[in-house]
Amino acid sequence: MKASWIVVLLATMTALLGGIAAGIGFFRNRAPDPKPFTTTRGDTIDLYGRGLYRFDSLFFGAGYKGQDAVVLFLGVPLLIVAILIYQRGLIAGHLLLVGVLGYFVYIYASMAFGAAYNPLFLLYTAVLGVSLFGFIIVFNSAIIKLSAFDDLGSFPGRGLVIFMFVSGAITLFVWGAPLIEALVSGSAPARMDNYTTMVTYAIDLAIITPATFICGFMILRGNAAGYVMAIPLLTLIILLAPQIILSTIFQNRAGVPFSIGEMIGPVAGFVILGSLGLWLLVRLLRSVSLFTS
Repeated sequence: MKASWIVVLLATMTALLGGIAAGIGFFRNRAPDPKPFTTTRGDTIDLYGRGLYRFDSLFFGAGYKGQDAVVLFLGVPLLIVAILIYQRGLIAGHLLLVGVLGYFVYIYASMAFGAAYNPLFLLYTAVLGVSLFGFIIVFNSAIIKLSAFDDLGSFPGRGLVIFMFVSGAITLFVWGAPLIEALVSGSAPARMDNYTTMVTYAIDLAIITPATFICGFMILRGNAAGYVMAIPLLTLIILLAPQIILSTIFQNRAGVPFSIGEMIGPVAGFVILGSLGLWLLVRLLRSVSLFTS
């Protein structure tokens, strides 16, 4: 499989610009100095109050440091590895590149649309742009390559389908329930803080949740596109597990109040899903490599 120079260029730019953004966020952002702030809805919340994320809420500002750590120390190295394997013409590298670029699209769409404006906004936008177009190109070419294979029956199927359906149902419930509750009560959702809308909720409910169900149904039908779609979804849940752990640690240190259940529940849930996702991703990449060798 011949590597595309435009994909290599876009992926390399993603690694470089994403690494700069995450590095500044992680190393240059100082400890919070919480500032009370009255939102347009009349609620009093604490802003992060200092550094890059000073206009974000304390909850999100502290959480972004955990995200920056995962992007910098896991996401960027993994993307570099994927680029190198992709350049060797291996389909496993092709698919891994789909997964990691999809992760960067998700992270920097969230930052560009959701984080309070800060001096890195143009950088967030640039990472979103290069990762998105790189993802589109490599995603489409991966579907074409896998569609050329006559028999995909040796690829992981049943477990992957169950994982997609369960993950989609969990995401639908976890994000949908608070929104319905807020709609019924006529109040804003929890953790709305000083923001005008719930960007993560919108991305997960409009894109991630439908993608998991569509992916599951396509795999059931033996469609190659379903297996390609599974790669970024698995990569995302794998990298979100350490991100949730680190974000919770930084939020707790910053003084964000959590009950024991609020700390253990999400962390345990993401660790379980991330571990299962890693097992399925390894199986899928190994099966594809053996099938095409």
